[in-house]
Amino acid sequence: MTSSLDQLSAGTLDWLGANLDHFDPYAAGAGTATHQQAAKAVLELALLRHCSAWTGGPHGERLGGATALLRKLWQRPEFPRLFDTHPPSAPTYGLAFAALAPDGIDDTVCRATLARLAPDFLSPAGKSPLKRMEIRFYADKAGASHTIEPYAELVGQSPLVTLTAATPGDAAEGDAATGKAADGDAAPLTDSEGYSLTHAAFFLGDYGRTATGLDGDALAHARELVRRMLDHCVGQDRWDLAAELVISQFILGLDPLRTPSGAAAVECLVRAQRSDGAIPGRSAALLASPSAPAGEFFRKAYHTTLVTALMTLVLSSGRPSWHRD
Repeated sequence: MTSSLDQLSAGTLDWLGANLDHFDPYAAGAGTATHQQAAKAVLELALLRHCSAWTGGPHGERLGGATALLRKLWQRPEFPRLFDTHPPSAPTYGLAFAALAPDGIDDTVCRATLARLAPDFLSPAGKSPLKRMEIRFYADKAGASHTIEPYAELVGQSPLVTLTAATPGDAAEGDAATGKAADGDAAPLTDSEGYSLTHAAFFLGDYGRTATGLDGDALAHARELVRRMLDHCVGQDRWDLAAELVISQFILGLDPLRTPSGAAAVECLVRAQRSDGAIPGRSAALLASPSAPAGEFFRKAYHTTLVTALMTLVLSSGRPSWHRD
C-alpha cells in the first residue's frame, strides 16, 4: 500500500476497534441512538469483517475485537428482532444477517432468521433491478433459496448501465427551474443515483472478487459515470460517497491509485482523517463537532470511517488475473 493508504487503513481500523462499545446495542452507554441504527451499524461492521476475510493483509489483529463482538451478537436470539423496528428494511437486514455470519458459529439464530422471511421477498416480483441484485447477493451468501434471475440478466438493467450523467445544460435548466444560479458545481448524478451506482458495482462485483459482466461500451460508460461523480465528490468533500466510488473503480477493473480521480479521493480522505483515525462525518458539510458527546460523534463518524476502512482493504487486496485490462 502507499503511505496514504497505510495511514487511512491503520487509523480507521484502530478507531473502529476502540469504539466497539458503540456498535454493541447491549453495552452500557452504547452510542447508537435507535435500535434501527444499532442494527445497521452492526451489519456494516459485519460486512467489513466479511470482506477482510478474503482481502488478506495484516488486518486480522486490528479486527479481532470486532470479530469477537460479532460472534457474540450472531448467537443472541434477540438481536435479529432489532430489525423489526424498521419494517421496510427488516427483511433485507435479516437476509444480510444470515449472509454475513462469522465462520464457525452455531447457526441456529441465522436459520431462524431466514425462516422468518416471507417467500415473496426472495422473488423478483415488484422489485427494482438494484433491489433484485441486493437480494441475490445476500441470498447466495446465506445459502437461501430464491428465484432472482442471474446477474447476467440483471447487469444490463443495473444503474451502471442505465444511469446517464447530467450535462452542464441540464444542470443550468434545473437551476433555472428551482431559482438557483448555475455555479458549475452541479453534480452529474443525484445523491440517490450516486449510491445506486456504487451499490450496483458492489453487488455485481462482490467488492472486487468477481467479474461484473460489463464490457465494451457498457464498461466504458460505467467507468466514466464513476469518474465524473468521484471528481464532483472530491471537489465537494463528500467523503463517504467518494470512498464508495473508489471501491467501484477497483471493481470496474481500474487501479484507483493510478487514476487522477481515485488518487485525489484518497488524498481527500487523508486530509479529512482526524489524529484518532476517524473520518468525522459523511462530508465536510455534515462534519461532527470535535466537542460532541462520544455517542453523537460516533453516530456521525462511524459510517464514513468504516467505508473508508473497507476501501483500504479492497485496494490492498491485489487483483485476480481476470480483473486486468
